[in-house]
Amino acid sequence: MSNTPASPTPLSYKDAGVDIDAGDALVERIKPLARKTMREGVLAGIGGFGALFEVPKRYKEPVLVSGTDGVGTKLRLAFEWNMHDTVGIDLVAMSVNDVLVQGAEPLFFLDYFACGKLDVDTAAAVVGGIARGCELSGCALIGGETAEMPGMYPPGEYDLAGFAVGAVEKSKILTGQDVVAGDVVLGLASAGVHSNGFSLVRKCIERAEAAGSVPATLDGKPFRQAVMEPTRLYVKNVLAALAQHPIKALAHITGGGLLENIPRVLPEGLAAELKAGSWPQTELFAWLQATAGIDDIEMNRTFNNGIGMVVVVAAAEAEATAATLRAAGETVYTIGAIAARGDGAAVRVA
Repeated sequence: MSNTPASPTPLSYKDAGVDIDAGDALVERIKPLARKTMREGVLAGIGGFGALFEVPKRYKEPVLVSGTDGVGTKLRLAFEWNMHDTVGIDLVAMSVNDVLVQGAEPLFFLDYFACGKLDVDTAAAVVGGIARGCELSGCALIGGETAEMPGMYPPGEYDLAGFAVGAVEKSKILTGQDVVAGDVVLGLASAGVHSNGFSLVRKCIERAEAAGSVPATLDGKPFRQAVMEPTRLYVKNVLAALAQHPIKALAHITGGGLLENIPRVLPEGLAAELKAGSWPQTELFAWLQATAGIDDIEMNRTFNNGIGMVVVVAAAEAEATAATLRAAGETVYTIGAIAARGDGAAVRVA
């Protein structure tokens, strides 16, 4: 009798749950989408081990500005509702809008998509949204990572992360240090909840479903579309305004809402006094507030509550700056002014 052990049944990587062919198919689907985002500075894009980018020569003293973010629990609704084509826009917007706040022009973007089992159609829809977000903000999608990791994620679920790099002339970095009492606070309308506060949004939906009171429409859109409306990309319009007007500070209204984000760009000793009712509350935010049963303070520190970007300018520049932004397509409200802080909060809404 032979003591030679029997040959084991061959196991391939696909048997272990990783489909290399599916990954290759996704890359081929992505390439034409990425090509639409190409811009000056791109030396090598999708497919290499690393993406190469040359800072445009028009910059004399370029300072690189980076930002990274995800989409948060908004993804849970994307899974449940099978709505995957706009979360990629959210992913891009969360990073490029942050980069913009420093006065920087986003140059390129990298994404990370991880799942347990790769569904090429779903992944292509997500990356299609990422490419669209890059296209709308003028930055190149030059690389990323698709990770298929069996056992790490439940079927049908995935995670997203993104990374943006921008550039700004050293002399034109926005720090907020020039802000003084008497400056005007402009608010640019959001497209909806954007990508923050979705843990509470989901609780509101659960409560409404249990009560059978989910509205059919909000703000003229089907309920699910209104909730999933992607984060607004402010990049091109705000950069155009920056080229024409001496904007002093910008604040991207993300997690923490108006109350937590505006103070990040104010010098010590100053506060933003916002006028309640100076911008309208949309049906979506009114529904969230009523369903959650929360007060105005909680609304303004949980959600953007209708204002996705804040622009601080001198009073003499406010009207012209607002006109430029409106002409570019932004909905602009004069929502308050800068004042001495004293012993009060850094943002006061009254």
